[in-house]
Amino acid sequence: MTDRDRLLALLTERSLKRGDFTLSSGAHSSYYIDARLTTMSAEGQVLVGRVCLDLVEASGLEPTHVGGLTLGADPVTYAIAHESWLRERPKDGFTVRKAPKAHGTGRRIEGGLPGGARALVVEDTMTTGGSALSAVQAVREHGAEVVGVLVLVDRQEGGLERIEAEGLPVLVGFTAEELLGASE
Repeated sequence: MTDRDRLLALLTERSLKRGDFTLSSGAHSSYYIDARLTTMSAEGQVLVGRVCLDLVEASGLEPTHVGGLTLGADPVTYAIAHESWLRERPKDGFTVRKAPKAHGTGRRIEGGLPGGARALVVEDTMTTGGSALSAVQAVREHGAEVVGVLVLVDRQEGGLERIEAEGLPVLVGFTAEELLGASE
């Protein structure tokens, strides 16, 4: 079994829930994907790092840093950064806060993202793309170049198209269709 196949199985087992759910967009859905149940597990961390870094390396985007809006992007970011170190091609991580800190340095971005860095914005599960675009805006305001967006699971509800309309390539680990199909 490949790392991608095992990660698909893990996402299906741990993260895919069926029922009646209200999404953050306000829309209703017959399924919910809580990727954190996978991305925060020990096995999930290893697999996410391998599978996502494979996507990054195959893309040719060559980011120097990876990160996104807290909390969903955090474990994906850390997994990629860890795996990149093991492969001796380090990509440091960063976190985008939903709002700047009200104390201390007042930063919105944590983790040492320098101005001029080539940043890949990360998202665990994408519906409309709003969270990823919020992170893109914060990274640009910080002075880094956004080279693209990586999403672990795309719900296929317009987010990919919305981000591509902004001129950014999107790397997709899995689609909701794949998870739903694997659970049948």
